[in-house]
Amino acid sequence: MPVFEYTALNGSGKKIKGIIDADSLAAARQKIRGGGNYPVNIKESVAKKEGGKGSFFTRQLGTSIKQQEIHLATRQLATLLGAGIPLVPSIAGLIEQTSNRSLQTVLAQIKDAVNEGNSLTSALDEHPRLFSKIYINMVRAGEASGSLDVVLDRLAEFGENQHAIRSRVKAAMLYPIFMALVGVAVLFLLITFIVPSITSVFEGTQQALPLPTIILISLSTILKQFWWAVLACIFASVALVRWYIGTTAGRRSWDRLKLTAPGIRDLTIKTASARFSRTLSSLLQSGVPLFSSLLIVRNIVDNVLLAEEIGAAGEELEKGASLSHFFRGSEYFPPMLVQMMAVGEQSGALDTMLGKAAESYEKEVEAKILALTSMIEPVMILTMGVAVSFIVVSILLPIFEMNQLIR
Repeated sequence: MPVFEYTALNGSGKKIKGIIDADSLAAARQKIRGGGNYPVNIKESVAKKEGGKGSFFTRQLGTSIKQQEIHLATRQLATLLGAGIPLVPSIAGLIEQTSNRSLQTVLAQIKDAVNEGNSLTSALDEHPRLFSKIYINMVRAGEASGSLDVVLDRLAEFGENQHAIRSRVKAAMLYPIFMALVGVAVLFLLITFIVPSITSVFEGTQQALPLPTIILISLSTILKQFWWAVLACIFASVALVRWYIGTTAGRRSWDRLKLTAPGIRDLTIKTASARFSRTLSSLLQSGVPLFSSLLIVRNIVDNVLLAEEIGAAGEELEKGASLSHFFRGSEYFPPMLVQMMAVGEQSGALDTMLGKAAESYEKEVEAKILALTSMIEPVMILTMGVAVSFIVVSILLPIFEMNQLIR
């Protein structure tokens, strides 16, 4: 049954907007009038089947639906199903509760698909930009096991935890980024506006200027006259690097650099380990088979080399090898994670052990990021101090030499 978006006038003449499902445009108009409203504009909402890259948990539909709204809707649907309300009325209840029209439209399309006899999994699969493979596979496992409410609750908790971690990391990075922008702006103003007015005094003298002063005057002239060219070179360099990373060879080189460069290697490995453990644990707890879970997880580690190792682990798993045995020889997966995998396999509680490993690595990643951001501040202050000192020395040196000549 098609879904229509409409604008109408209610009994008091106030404009209202909403969505409605009906067999045709005429039926939708009649339905709106039956509710005591006068339709002004009605258009059919068409589901968009689009691929695309999104976050590893949910994929945003453009910019109109936020991840927090998906997490909230998932939590509410789990609550309604847990209370014994059938699926279609539960989705209808979600449509009434949400204020986001784009999300209302998507939920109406999902409700319509389920009402026609499709599974919730196939209905969600019509919106790949909004629901990731992890989400869809966990829902499929929940439907197969008859525990959809439990799986949806777990999905909501999983998504909320991941969003909270990303929010804390962004908040920690906000201050250093602000300081960097202010520092660059101050140095640019000093070199392009303040320095020329001071160094112009030396132009009338016949004395040879010190090398630092010559460098400062040249830098000031370049930035003042060709600042647009400098900016163009910076943007072109960034665009070139982004293009190269977008190629297959460039992505592989970039991912290898992240796994080998001192300072970021440890953070990269622990971040990937936390994602791997948390996602695999959630999939296994929801009833998704281990081999299928590995196929899903390899797409969310955000590293080509790690994805290849996880894919190879899946192939070895099909041959009868254990997961921990394969990763024991890996240079990228930490020994503690491998050991917890082995314990989980022996005890039959692999999902639980992976969950504990994920908690440990998530805390380590957060602590490491906070430590790195706290180190950025003194480094930036030191860099600013060196730059300002260079400017001061470059200005004072010729003044001292002029005083000595006068004496």
